[in-house]
Amino acid sequence: MAEKKLSLTYRFLRGIGLNYSEEEYGQVSLWGVIKRATKTYRDEFLLKYVMHSWLLSPILPRKVRPWVLKKIGCHVGKDIFVGDSVKIDSGHADLIYIGDHAHLTGGCRLLCHQRDLSHYYAGDDAAKLPYRLGEIHIGKGVMVGMETLIMPGVTIGDGSIIGAYSLVTKDIPAWSLAIGRPAKVVKQIPKREEA
Repeated sequence: MAEKKLSLTYRFLRGIGLNYSEEEYGQVSLWGVIKRATKTYRDEFLLKYVMHSWLLSPILPRKVRPWVLKKIGCHVGKDIFVGDSVKIDSGHADLIYIGDHAHLTGGCRLLCHQRDLSHYYAGDDAAKLPYRLGEIHIGKGVMVGMETLIMPGVTIGDGSIIGAYSLVTKDIPAWSLAIGRPAKVVKQIPKREEA
């Protein structure tokens, strides 16, 4: 079977060590790589220096960090709180949706891509596996505990609380308390009884 002919740009990029997969990224152009690199450097500057600026510390969690997340492509609601050392998948920020009044406490991680292991067999090269992308939806009023990792494709329903150090691999229904690695719902939050 004849090998697919690669474009000159694609062969050049491969030649300098940028091994883009056409299956994952489609047609890759030199201009596209330049634009992506420029955005990556800008985003990393914002994430590294603005998100953790001691000069802006009084307004970091409620004003500056939410603004940075918006600038790099996240869909951010009103009045959210972003604690220190929160890490997001900046290359796929457009897949992150955070509802109004949500709290991401210190050290949380939001990951929108992971290797697709569905067709991985003994003898395969794990580094050549394609990525699986998934949106993350954090509902209104959600509280995500410290050092929690949220995996691709997860939706956390409105009003839910995720305990510290949890690993969220599956959807969490609204008004639930979930904890653990992997996170499991341990309690439904009751409705307030009217007097």
